[in-house]
This record gives sequence, structure tokens and C-alpha cells, in this order.
Amino acid sequence: MTDKQHIDRRTLLGSAAAGLLTAGLGRGANAAAGGEDEIAHWTPDYVTGIAGTIEVDTAAECAKVVPLNTKGKLTFWYVGPNQASPPLDTILWNQFWEAFGKTYPNITVERVSLDYNSILDKLRTAALGNAAPSVGRLMLLWSPELAAKGMLHELRPEDLGHKTADFWPGAMKSVTWEGKVYGVPTNNETMALIWNAQLFRDAGLDPEQPPATWDDLVAYARQIKQKTGKAGYGLVARANAGNTPYRFMPHAWAFGGGALDEAEEHPQYKEITINNAGTKAALQQCYDMYVRDQSTPRSALTNTQTENQDPFIAGQLGMMISHPSEYAVMLEKAKHATGDDRKIADAVVANMRYGLIPNGPVRRAVVFGGWNYHIFDPSMVSGGLDLDAAMALGAFMTGPEWSVKLAWTGSNPGNRRGFRTKWMKQRLEEIRFLNVTTSMLAGGVPFPAIPQSGEIENIIVPNMMQNALTGKMSVAAACDDAAARVRDLLSA
Repeated sequence: MTDKQHIDRRTLLGSAAAGLLTAGLGRGANAAAGGEDEIAHWTPDYVTGIAGTIEVDTAAECAKVVPLNTKGKLTFWYVGPNQASPPLDTILWNQFWEAFGKTYPNITVERVSLDYNSILDKLRTAALGNAAPSVGRLMLLWSPELAAKGMLHELRPEDLGHKTADFWPGAMKSVTWEGKVYGVPTNNETMALIWNAQLFRDAGLDPEQPPATWDDLVAYARQIKQKTGKAGYGLVARANAGNTPYRFMPHAWAFGGGALDEAEEHPQYKEITINNAGTKAALQQCYDMYVRDQSTPRSALTNTQTENQDPFIAGQLGMMISHPSEYAVMLEKAKHATGDDRKIADAVVANMRYGLIPNGPVRRAVVFGGWNYHIFDPSMVSGGLDLDAAMALGAFMTGPEWSVKLAWTGSNPGNRRGFRTKWMKQRLEEIRFLNVTTSMLAGGVPFPAIPQSGEIENIIVPNMMQNALTGKMSVAAACDDAAARVRDLLSA
């Protein structure tokens, strides 16, 4: 298929849904089916009720986009399963490649799995040298930057046989730059608060009641530390690490803060809020836990969420924020423990609980995360772009079936039709606590959909936290310094 044919098909399929909202989730997103407003009743019971109500023939749907006898070759970059992932992730990815090979037996895919913290820099370098991959599955925070730099080929859900309304508006914001769409969501991530009910009991807290507010969380963490001597909350504050903003920003948004105005109903991404009263209040609470109460791990300044896992399974950590996959990770860790460690680990798994992320005085929020499928600009792909093959892989990966299966242990299907499939029904029956994290979608806030988001969230926000927690700056000064850096970045 030529680029001209690709453009012609886009015209035939029609423009993107005119009503695509610019607001974050929880503010009247269009429904995936029937056009009704689902968000108001997006609850665990509702999600369970719609699961298993449609049948999907993936090969037949893909054949409408790219014929199944198509020949081609691709290079695909992604962040694949690693040692910290549940083994099921590796199994499902292997099944995906096997299924794609059977559906499109004449398309060869050279797969390159890279580390989360290195893939973006490697993509930047590769694109500058005209050695970018054909396609990639990339974190949604990176999309505006890559699009603004001209690295991505235009790609809308309609080009892959879907409808824009089949995807969350928050996810579509992440692939939209200056009115054009450059990718299709594969999966969307929301997290929840996880706690150890036994540590709650030991600290004199109700084991079945998580902290309702962030003020409560600070108090619970302090009580766990004082009563048990163990860390109350798994603070993450590592510099230049994506895990950090995924846990701090919901805290800031809950108090009416943020980086810019991304949590507001109609964000313009011009107002800097990283040094407003809300962000300062959230950072002050982090300071209070880390410095005043010492109720977080002392290693928080260098921790990602991975470093919280071993203390949690050892019964040394009371609360943390993470994905539904954390339960599967803890099961796996317990399985490999021995002796007394096995007894402790089994007890932790039995006492593991999930609840909503705490509320704040302004809102309850979670980062609306996830990953998108992108096709790179032909001029930057070594040897040129095989567009037919790229479209085939994209249609297969972003359809309802594999949107569910590749999100199995830790996420939600990007294609909202996936919530209505038999595979989603099976997930809900098999995975404990999935309904809690899925229900957090209604409070999802996407990071600012601007090219500078990666720098703001992964560099400026963690450095702000480091400046305050180490005492290098006061909380207010750290926030003001961050605001100055954001201002300079936006004006550069």
C-alpha cells in the first residue's frame, strides 16, 4: 500500500470523531458502544456486566484492513516483559507473536525489546540517524514529543479498522498533536493503593479499611512506623524515572496541583501549577513522611516501584501504589521463597488488599497511563517503511482481542470494545482486585499532551522531590525552582 492509498483510505473512512473531548477522564467521555455516557456509572459492577457480551473474529477484522496474504517485513521496538514481570506476560507475548504469524504468515517482524528507562533515548538517537524502527509500542507520555519532532507517521484508529470512539478520550489526547493523530492506544494503565492488612492490624488500624484521604495515608504511615517499626508507605522519588511521577502526580492533582493545568476540565497547558498551593501541600506531605515521620523506606530517593516489592513481600512495608499485576508478582515471589521466608511471603499474599487511591480536597486522581502503537515516518526508517505490514501489525495489536490479552496481568484494554469480550470476562473472574484498578479509570488524568511532558514528568518533578526531601531546598523553594524550569522549558 502506498502513502497515497493510505491517505485515500483515511478520507473514505471519515474524519476523527468531531466530539472528541479535550477533558480528562471522569468528565463525560463518550461510550465505546451505543454513544451513551458510560463514565457516570463506570463501576466494577458495570464493567462486570458488559463483559462477555460481544464476539470478535480478529482475523476477519484485520482482513478488512490488510489482506491476510500480504507479504512484508517490519522492525518493532517495545518494552517487553522483564525479570520483574509476571511470567504470564512472557507467555502472552509469545502467544501474540504466534497468533500474528498464523494470521499474517508472510509478514516477518524483527522484534527489539528494550528497557523502559532507555528506549526513548535510543529512539531519539536512531531517528536522527535515519535508523528508526518501522513501528513501536511506546508509552503515551512520549507521543507528543515524537510527533512534534516529525518522527511519526499519521495514524488514526479508523486507519486500523476501529472507531475513535472505541478509545478513551484521555488516551486519544496523548496521540494528538496540532490537530493530527499519530497513533492508536494499545492499553491503558490505572493503579490503586495496595496494603498489608496484617500490618494494619499490628498498628491498630482497621485491616479492611484503607486510608480514605491523603491526610489519612500520612497518618496511617506514621502509625505503622510508630507501632511496628516498619515502613508505612512506599514512597518513590528516584530521579529520571517514570515511576516517580506516576505516584506523585495523583497526590498533587488530589490537592489541586499538577505540572500545568492538565487535571482541569479544559486544559490549555499554559498555566504552570507545579508551584501552586496544591502541589506544595502534596510535596509537604511527602517531606513529612520521609523526613519528619521517617515512615517511608530510607531508600525512597533511589527507589522505583520494583524496589518496594521485596520489602512488601517480606512484611516490612505497609502501603504502596501499583498495578493489578503486583498481586501476580507477589504470588510469584512467594512461590520462590523458602523456609521462614516462604511462611512470611504466603501470609503477606493472604493479607494483600487493593483499594482506591486516596481522595484529596479537590479530587481523587490517578495517572491515565498506557502505551500506544506508532508507525515511524518513512524518511527515518532504515531501508524505508513497509506500510502494509505496519498496518497489519497495528490492526492485530489494537483490536479487542489483543488489547485485552496483552494487558492481562496489569492494565486495561486500550480498545474499549475489549471490555465487552469473553477474554475480559475471564480476566475479571481470574484476577483478584482487577475491578478496583479498572474502576480507577474514571479518575484518570493524562499527563500534559505536549512535547515537553517527558522532561517535566521524568526530570523536573523527581528533581523537585529530591531537592525538598534531601533538605537542599525548602518545599516552597523546590516547587518554585521547578516552576522556573518548566517556564524555561516551555519558552525554549
